[in-house]
Amino acid sequence: MSVKLFAGSGSQELAKKIAQHYGKQLGKCKSSTFSDGELNFYYEESVRGANVFLIQSTFPPADNIMELLLMIDAARRASAQYVTIVVPYYGYARQDRKDKPRVSIAAKMVANLLSASGADRIMTCDLHAGQIQGFFDMPVDHLNGTYIFIPYLESLKLENMVFASPDVGGTARTREFAKFFEAEMVVCDKHRKRANEIASMQVIGDVEGKDIVLVDDLIDTAGTLSKAAGILKEKGATSVRAVCTHPVLSGNAYENIANSELEELIVTDTIPLKQQSNKIKVLTVADVFAKAIHKVQDHESISSLFVS
Repeated sequence: MSVKLFAGSGSQELAKKIAQHYGKQLGKCKSSTFSDGELNFYYEESVRGANVFLIQSTFPPADNIMELLLMIDAARRASAQYVTIVVPYYGYARQDRKDKPRVSIAAKMVANLLSASGADRIMTCDLHAGQIQGFFDMPVDHLNGTYIFIPYLESLKLENMVFASPDVGGTARTREFAKFFEAEMVVCDKHRKRANEIASMQVIGDVEGKDIVLVDDLIDTAGTLSKAAGILKEKGATSVRAVCTHPVLSGNAYENIANSELEELIVTDTIPLKQQSNKIKVLTVADVFAKAIHKVQDHESISSLFVS
């Protein structure tokens, strides 16, 4: 079965890198809009009988999700044999439960939309919560950001590295790094007034004289990480840096990062940066996704893409 890779409008640069690592040219397709903003999508080459991989992160605006749905539907109607959606950043994943009355569970709703459109499989990276995999009625290849970050952290050769979770919910993710490096772990316990606004934060654990690495799956306004970095420095940390897979970076994020105590923020290219910053280091996920596509196509296990 032939393999064809196609890119959505939101992930063009990343898709080109994935295709280059895979050793194949991106397929030809066209996305356009009517004068009222309505999206239109079509393939400029045959996909009949092909194993199609559609690359599109679903970060805002919502057009990125809508375009992905159109890509899936068009591939199905053009008789693609198998449709895999490659979604490096799965948007709406933060809304994964009813944490208060009368709210939607958007992560499940979007999963339903992708299934209803005809996708056979989803490949993604660092979901906000691992159990979101259960929202999909299709196979899920859930790749892990540790595969990308660990080689870079090893290159820094930090002597007294300690890993920190910016909240209690991120301890499992942070523990993976601490276990690999045989390092200690601390937790920054935060209390929010409302979304994107922190009322208070305290550090659980000893950080004095340590090189701290904060670990999170995404960074939005950078308020949590900036506050955590400041408190960790006040507690005697030698240096503070952060690794975050998905650089959402909205609102005053770039300003918050520039004015923070962070030495650097290490992110991936699952979402393109809106602007450059000398504090932000971008690592690419292209290689790991290309390898995963190869393994899916060859019906091989992807377990070798996880750091153990």
